[in-house]
Amino acid sequence: MESLTNKKGTVEYANAEADAGKQASQMQSMIDNKVDVIVLDAVDANAIADSVQKAKDAGIPVIAYDRLAEGPIDAYISFDNALVGEVQGRSLLQSLGGASITDKIVMMNGSSTDPNAKQFKAGALSVLKGKVTISKSYDTKDWKPENAQANMTEAINAIGAGEIKAVYSANDGMAGGIVQALEAAGVTSLPPITGQDAELAAVQRILTGEQYMSVYKSYPDEAESAAEMAVAKVQGKDIQFDALTRDRVDSPTTKDIPAQLVPVIALTKENIADTVVADGIYDVSDICTADFKAACAEIKLK
Repeated sequence: MESLTNKKGTVEYANAEADAGKQASQMQSMIDNKVDVIVLDAVDANAIADSVQKAKDAGIPVIAYDRLAEGPIDAYISFDNALVGEVQGRSLLQSLGGASITDKIVMMNGSSTDPNAKQFKAGALSVLKGKVTISKSYDTKDWKPENAQANMTEAINAIGAGEIKAVYSANDGMAGGIVQALEAAGVTSLPPITGQDAELAAVQRILTGEQYMSVYKSYPDEAESAAEMAVAKVQGKDIQFDALTRDRVDSPTTKDIPAQLVPVIALTKENIADTVVADGIYDVSDICTADFKAACAEIKLK
């Protein structure tokens, strides 16, 4: 934002810390302060719709960031969420080799209040349906790893640890909880587990084989594009804005929203160096700590 505005623009930042009510208050404060544009990462996409309408009524454009907020938003930027689910689903099938309809899978989806989670789930199901048996499927409250761990424990008790051939986890945090549940049940050879976000702990689990893959999303690309969209909107650069928002999406309240859907990459042991290291997300020293030096040496990560 600084470079795009020749250091003349200012950014008012607020973090609601996952509290929808707090975010509504923050939005109201920004509207009262007559900011020029709001980039909104909604805590609750539905609950924030009234605030988005208030911003619209005040003549302030709102760009939904990462999560598709409801209400009359002006644009949306995120990763291609259906593609995220498809990449996870394809990777899961790949991990099984010759997948069979008799293979029992557990699906650990994200929060039911998050529209992104529904898109990840739909994308994954489009790949998995008819190829494997989904024995248990959970919508995990608040995406919390401890809730995923409890759900996984229930699934293990219902299905049997030895019968679970793979676990679809919508993100890395939940994958960590799933690993804990499996290890607590005495599983020493973990089934393939998916993830998303390329968290450092997940990258290290991928190194050691505890997690099969994650979905790497280039957050710098998303953030920089969001800044470009916001500045173009405020400065009335319609041609530039249109070029940045060539995709179109629908929310439950608004149709044909200008959007940019950033592509994603399946992160596996084989491409750690070419993704999160090459993009400067992590240094090799962050990943290859003492407990992981041997695993790093195995794939020549140095």
